[in-house]
Amino acid sequence: MISLKKRNSNQGFTIVELLIVIVVIGILALLVITTYSGIQAKARNAKRQNDIQALQTQLEAFFQQNGYYPSRTDMNSASWLTANMKSLDTNALIDPSSTCNPATTGCLVASPVAKSYSYAVFQSDGATACETTDTTCAVYTLTASYEGTVNGSSTYVKSNLD
Repeated sequence: MISLKKRNSNQGFTIVELLIVIVVIGILALLVITTYSGIQAKARNAKRQNDIQALQTQLEAFFQQNGYYPSRTDMNSASWLTANMKSLDTNALIDPSSTCNPATTGCLVASPVAKSYSYAVFQSDGATACETTDTTCAVYTLTASYEGTVNGSSTYVKSNLD
């Protein structure tokens, strides 16, 4: 016959039971943290895509009105942006992982790097930079660097529509 004894009310948990509970809690915490950081990276990558698309829309509208694309120097000037691209949200110039402030410094860089958007603008030959003669800018490329890869790519690139 099996005897069922009542557990003594003064008796606590054993060390093995406590260790098992701690290990289970640790595994669950690790899963939550890993999932959360992945979700955050996906959200930042989606913001990068939206920002680049918004910039492309504004650049194309500027081109339709003026017949040329602005230089990177112009795009990095808060006063120029205020005067010439009134509907541009300046937050679209900032990578979500960047600490850049478009009101004080230019956030767009010449070539793609992590934590910054790049804006490369050229004359119609596609090779000659047009920073000093910005009214001849005819070709551009906007690039954002992803965190990790999205659909097999580490960057998101948009170019002029012509």
